[in-house]
Amino acid sequence: MTNPAAERHGPMTGVRVVEIGDLGELAGKLLADAGADVIRVEPPRGARSRHTGPFVGDRPDPNGSLHFMALNTNKRGVTVDLATPAGVAAWRTLAASADVVIDAAGPGVLDGYGAGSASCADAPRVIWCAITPFGLTGPLRDLPANDLVSMALGGIVMMCGYDDHELPPVRPDGEHSLSIAGEYAVAGVLAALLLRARTGVGQLLDVSIHEAVAGTTEGAFMNWEYLGRNPQRTTGRHAGTVEQWQILCSDGKYAVLFGGGIPRDRKQMEALLSWMEEYGAVGDLRDPQYAQVLTLRPQEGGEIRHHFAVTVQAFLQTRPVEEVYRRGQQCGLPWAPVRQPEETLDDPHWADRDFWATVEIPGAPAPARLPRAGYRFTKTPVEFRRRAPLLGEHNAEVLPPTPGNPPPTPSPR
Repeated sequence: MTNPAAERHGPMTGVRVVEIGDLGELAGKLLADAGADVIRVEPPRGARSRHTGPFVGDRPDPNGSLHFMALNTNKRGVTVDLATPAGVAAWRTLAASADVVIDAAGPGVLDGYGAGSASCADAPRVIWCAITPFGLTGPLRDLPANDLVSMALGGIVMMCGYDDHELPPVRPDGEHSLSIAGEYAVAGVLAALLLRARTGVGQLLDVSIHEAVAGTTEGAFMNWEYLGRNPQRTTGRHAGTVEQWQILCSDGKYAVLFGGGIPRDRKQMEALLSWMEEYGAVGDLRDPQYAQVLTLRPQEGGEIRHHFAVTVQAFLQTRPVEEVYRRGQQCGLPWAPVRQPEETLDDPHWADRDFWATVEIPGAPAPARLPRAGYRFTKTPVEFRRRAPLLGEHNAEVLPPTPGNPPPTPSPR
């Protein structure tokens, strides 16, 4: 499913990316969605993500994984058997033809076949981006890891969970560590491409999933290192050192209150207190002492800040979530309802921005919707050009037929 006109567009048009391995699919997708010609290289049985559900019709099928389909839009796909000399030769030729190689096969995997970055020594313009659990150097470089290990060692798991600390920490689902590392990888690739435009020379880019995760713990490290405060897990948000941010409204739905209900300026405070007065719920918050909450840091204020937040939250618990959302926004407060995933599909804001792409899913009774990129360009549109490739779909188009490039096993469907 290809839109030929859209092939000419995208800010990354003209850049060829060759991607191999299971740790860099988001990085490849972001570059492909922006117009790069990304070739996804898989073993003959298919990438790990092809064997990860959910599947079309709940039937395991390497060409029916919705997980794979979502992470590989706008890519072409080929199969190469690196266990054969011909397969290694095919891979080397493909890698040397690229502007960027995303090596996400794991530390030393390609080197074991004689197909690592050194095999591109005669192609000095190639930018070789290695995405590994712990980086290419250091004492941890060869340790096995997966998303749970990366998220736990990086510090994010300890910050995710519930107010009740009798319960253990919780890992966010969806292989977030790979998403975090993928975005760091794209930033590094773009910087390397800018440098190559000036020097004509590529380089090795070493992306550590562990370091990417550890560098994305937001305020937790700073709170501990500079203030000596240990952030506490809080239901429905990242760890913090202030009041809870999530409340149950009168209709049984939850709202998230940025700042726990504490306004940031006088205009917000006046609008909030006036709203509370409409329902006789302002209590003693008009007392001048509570104006201090506008200047106190979140970690300061003790009883004054706590009383203000508790009074506001008690009022909001008497109102339905839509009113909390709309009136809060009118007051200039960044509050929002906690939506169920399916509720986002009908958001009129996303419809107005044409956020959803209609995507053909082979074997599915109807097309599916996938999110487009979260940004827009006025001169170079980011377009949906093709669905994710079937297993080995572009072998004949990209690679010459060789013993190392066999046709894929036909789908049982």
